Amino acid sequence: MATAQTEIKVTLEIAAEHGVTRDEYARIQQILGRDPNITELGIFSVMWSEHCSYKSSKVHLKRLPTRGKLVVQGPGENAGVVDIGDGLVAAFKIESHNHPSYVEPFQGATTGVGGILRDIFTMGARPIAVMDSLRFGELTASPTTTEEEAAKNRRILDGVIRGVGGYGNCFGVPTVGGEVAFEPCYSQNPLVNALALGIARKEEIFLAKAKGVGNPVIYVGAKTGRDGIHGASLLASAEFTEESQQKRPNVQVGDPFMEKLLLEACLEAMKTGAVVAIQDMGAAGLTCSTCEMASRGGTGIEIDLAKVPQRETGMTPYEIMLSESQERMLLVADKGREHEVLAVFKKWGLDAMVVGEVTEGGMLIVKNHGKVAANIPAHPLAEEGPVYHRPIAEPAPRKESAKDWFAFAPEGTNLTANFTKLLGSPTIASKEWITEQYDSMVRTNTLAGPGASDAAVVRIKGTKRALALATDGNGRWCYLNPKVGAMHAVAEASRNVAASGARPIAATNCLNFGSPEKPEVMWQFSQAIDGLGEACIALGAPITGGNVSFYNETLGKSIYPTPTIGILGILENADDVLKVAFRKDGDVIVLLDGLPKAATPNPTQEFSSSEYSKAIAGVVAGAPPPIDLAAEKRLIDCLIALADARIVQSAHDLSDGGLAVAVAESCFASEGLGAQAVVDGEANAEYALFGERGARAIVSVSPENIAAVLATARQYGVGAREIGKVTRDNTLRIEYKDRAAIAAAVSTLQDTWAHSLRRDLKLP
Repeated sequence: MATAQTEIKVTLEIAAEHGVTRDEYARIQQILGRDPNITELGIFSVMWSEHCSYKSSKVHLKRLPTRGKLVVQGPGENAGVVDIGDGLVAAFKIESHNHPSYVEPFQGATTGVGGILRDIFTMGARPIAVMDSLRFGELTASPTTTEEEAAKNRRILDGVIRGVGGYGNCFGVPTVGGEVAFEPCYSQNPLVNALALGIARKEEIFLAKAKGVGNPVIYVGAKTGRDGIHGASLLASAEFTEESQQKRPNVQVGDPFMEKLLLEACLEAMKTGAVVAIQDMGAAGLTCSTCEMASRGGTGIEIDLAKVPQRETGMTPYEIMLSESQERMLLVADKGREHEVLAVFKKWGLDAMVVGEVTEGGMLIVKNHGKVAANIPAHPLAEEGPVYHRPIAEPAPRKESAKDWFAFAPEGTNLTANFTKLLGSPTIASKEWITEQYDSMVRTNTLAGPGASDAAVVRIKGTKRALALATDGNGRWCYLNPKVGAMHAVAEASRNVAASGARPIAATNCLNFGSPEKPEVMWQFSQAIDGLGEACIALGAPITGGNVSFYNETLGKSIYPTPTIGILGILENADDVLKVAFRKDGDVIVLLDGLPKAATPNPTQEFSSSEYSKAIAGVVAGAPPPIDLAAEKRLIDCLIALADARIVQSAHDLSDGGLAVAVAESCFASEGLGAQAVVDGEANAEYALFGERGARAIVSVSPENIAAVLATARQYGVGAREIGKVTRDNTLRIEYKDRAAIAAAVSTLQDTWAHSLRRDLKLP
């Protein structure tokens, strides 16, 4: 990498070191009418990077639904915003910090959380909740993972969890839930996707549009250092190689206490009425915030870097503009009122300096001690980067047949041992070791924290309402069929929200894929976009924003395509929140099925994609279960109606591990209760117990409310069948065709489920 000296003559070789292609360099020359200097090249390299410009994904993202009657702000700002009633709006968004979390797990995760929180309060919203969606490699040695790799995965997991929990806990926002899964393909490329949610008055939302020629531009927050330089252009926009561990300087360092001060100061400054626009200095730092605010506002910005607070000496314009130091913001204030803004930040003990002003002409002019270091048209820099129609090619069909699929056990086999093993598999097992490191109750809004409900639920203070949040993504299913897998991700996250009693209203997405330069990866991406769009339209959850993370590859090996979906829902009455725990002895367990007459063309092929198949036989093959979005919508509407009528005691959707796992988890969450159930009508016992077909949930019902529940299900076209009852005898017994397929003490099963992750991590 060329050093950051303005006197260096830029060549094609130096441009290539910055990730700029020959054609892109020619485009830069055309825009400028001359060769760029090294600072200008650095600025273009970050703004035109895959991470910042979405140059490979733009043409596909346009197909996503982004409008809805409750959408106040869709994609294009720091976060999406939806109307939640009573004059309030919710700002929410999910983003990735995958590559930094591999290089430096703790700091990568902390700055991922810090960045998404700034995206929320930049909009004028106070953050009230954080969630995460995480993917790691296997934690123990296996045929696909060496002990050395497993040890590395354990270290990454430990660092990421400490980072997520540490930042949220110190900042003072509850980490209310999320999901964690494990697959060999994430071994050297973990996924760390963080979601944040905030609340604001509708009239107090702020946008990042620089307006008013002559208005002062104010730098606020932490001082600028050399950390994070080229984090967006080279670390997040390239695959991992043998040199990745040399990129530790590219990982930013977070300070949650500084961010808490920045939050309070920004919100207070906004209330003065003197703030015109505000932008987080996230990826690409000062470069991104200046050119994007100018471009959105149709103006220019001129700044002098000599006025930028710096924590290191001798920093060049190149380094200052490309630094991704954390906890920084850029504001535009009304001319003549800047003293009001500066006074607020002084009160909170934060740096705040007028570093420039809004100008006419649309130029980003960067000076250093009065000397021009960069002079670039803002709009082409921010909005007219390269757009690639990457080649798309469907991968060659997998060569598999019945002999490659899961082999069902003979009829009558007792499946208790297999079930116990499934409960101990990392993806199914309790994540309490993780969630106990999070403060999920700070700010006292949390009604359902980690594991209590299928979705996290937080109260909207001052109203009767609550908001529900859920994330989901099944990379294994997207690998087998990216369109169907993506549809399932939307459906399950929506089911989770509905199972808490809330109606899904909007979505955010984090799209994690391999190299866009590979035609088969772009085929996966395009297929997933189609699946997301179709499902979001059918389930009434428009996409309000998100993030694309490409180049999730290590030494040429890609992760599973992993679109992660965050769904936001509204619960009209916070008192109606449903949880997964069975409530009392004698309650009836009812299986709800949005597609009661579902046909299974090939149960063996479908079942081979299940968590059970992977955990018990090591088989990952076949295809995801077929999906019926109309059936999903029927089930969602039915669950919401049941919660609103207050006629069910608990609700839990069927997903990983199928019916047996759902019943067991409801037992585990209760106070020592067990269950007896009977299942039939499926191809065989394993399919009936562990199949993962969607549009299903179990609810527990007091006997006196059974008739009302069955009537409600009929009203919504949902099948409802009594399959068992809740007991107090510490036993879980599930029969198939009059034989006990599973029979064990709940305490024994719970012990395996609760402690296996600690065992895999080799903790005491």
